[in-house]
Amino acid sequence: MKKIFNSIAEMGSYLALWSSQSFSALGSSMTAYALVIWSYKQEGSALVTALLMICSYAPYVLFSIFAGTLSDKWNKKAVMLICDSIAALSTVAIMILLETEKLEIWHIYIINAVCGLMNTVQQPASEVTVTRLLPKKYYQKVGGLRYLSNSLNTIFTPIIATAFMGIFGMRAVILFDLATFSTAFIVLLIFIKIPEVHDENSDSEKYTESVKKGINWLVRNKGIFYLILFLSSINLVASMYDAAFPAMMLSRSGGSEKNMGTVNTVIGIASLIGSIFASLSKAPKNRVKVICNCLLFSMSTENILLSLGRNVWIWSVAGFLGWIAIPVMNTNLDVIMRLNIPEDMQGRIYSVRNSFQFCTIPIGFLLGGFAVDRICEPIMANQKDNLLTALFGTGKGSGAALFFFIIAFAGIAVCLYFRNNKHIKGIEGSQ
Repeated sequence: MKKIFNSIAEMGSYLALWSSQSFSALGSSMTAYALVIWSYKQEGSALVTALLMICSYAPYVLFSIFAGTLSDKWNKKAVMLICDSIAALSTVAIMILLETEKLEIWHIYIINAVCGLMNTVQQPASEVTVTRLLPKKYYQKVGGLRYLSNSLNTIFTPIIATAFMGIFGMRAVILFDLATFSTAFIVLLIFIKIPEVHDENSDSEKYTESVKKGINWLVRNKGIFYLILFLSSINLVASMYDAAFPAMMLSRSGGSEKNMGTVNTVIGIASLIGSIFASLSKAPKNRVKVICNCLLFSMSTENILLSLGRNVWIWSVAGFLGWIAIPVMNTNLDVIMRLNIPEDMQGRIYSVRNSFQFCTIPIGFLLGGFAVDRICEPIMANQKDNLLTALFGTGKGSGAALFFFIIAFAGIAVCLYFRNNKHIKGIEGSQ
C-alpha cells in the first residue's frame, strides 16, 4: 500500500490533468457522435459523413509539421488553455445554430476544421507535458491509463449521447460537453503546474531551422521513421473503416442507431480490458514485435467478421476482437517514442510524426466514403442470388459490407509487409 500511495503522490499532477482532460474528452466525443448521426440522417451518405472527419484531420496534417516548433517555444499550459477555449467556442456556435434551426452540414465542416487546427497546436504541447510531469518509470503505466480513459469514453459515449438525444435532444449533449470543458479548464488553470524548460539555443534558433531540425532527426532515425510509415499505412485502412462503419450500422438490414451504439460500447469494453492489461503488464522483451502482432490480429479479425455478419451479436464480437489488442499496441508505441525522442525536441518531432502518420487519414475517409457510395453500393445493387449476395446480403448497407471485406485483406497485407522491415526491427537495439 505504501508503494501505491508513493506512486500516486509522484503522479499527482498528471493524474489530476489526466482525469479532468478525460472527462472533457467524453463531452467532446459525445458531441462528435451526435453530429455523425445527425449528418447521416440528413443526407444518408457515407461520403458526406466522412467529410466531417476529413475537415477535422486536414488542418492537423497540413500544419502539424510547423505547430510542434511553436509548441517547443511557447508556454505549454497557455497553449492548452487557449486551444481548449477556442474549441469550446466552436461548440457554442453549433448550439446557437441548432437552436435557431440554421445548422447545416457545411457549418459543421468549418467548425470541425477550426477544432482540428486547435488540436494541431495542442497535441504536441500535451505530449511534452506528460513527459515533464512524469518520471520515466511510469511511462508504461501511464500509456495504459491514457487508453483506459479512451476506452471508458468509447463505452459511455454512445450510451450517454443516445440517452441524452432521445430524452432531451442534441442541446443536452452540447451542454454536457461545455460542462466537461469548464471542469478541465479550471483544473488546468488552477491546479496544474507544468515545468517550463528554458532553452536559449531554441529561442535564438530561426523558425525554419527549428522545423528542419525536427525533420532531420526523424530522417536520421530510420527505425522510428519506418515505424511511422507503417502506422500511416494502417491509418489509411482504419480511416476507410471509420468512413464505412456508420453507413453499414445505420442502413444495413439488422442495423440501427441502437445497434451502432451497442457495437461501439462493446468496442469500448474491449479497449477497457486491453487498457487494464497494458497498465498492469511488465515491459515486454520486444515492444516492436508486440506492436506488429497486435495490429495483425486486429486487422485479420474485425473487418472480416463485420463484412460477413448479419446481426448485432456478430458485429459486437468483431468489434471486441478488433479492439482488445489496440491499447497494448498504443502503450508500447508511446513508450518507444518517449524513450527514443529527446525531451527538448519532442514537440517538433511529435508534430512531424503527426504530419506523416496522420496524413493518410483524410485520404482514407475520402476514399472510404467514395468507394461505399459510388462503387460498392452500386455493385451490390445489381447483384441477384450469387456469391456476393450470399456473403454480404442485399439492400443498402451490403456495399459497405463488401468494402469491409476488401479492406480486411489490405490491412493484413500492410502488417505482413512492415513486420519484416529491418529498420523497424532495429528499434529495440537502439534503446
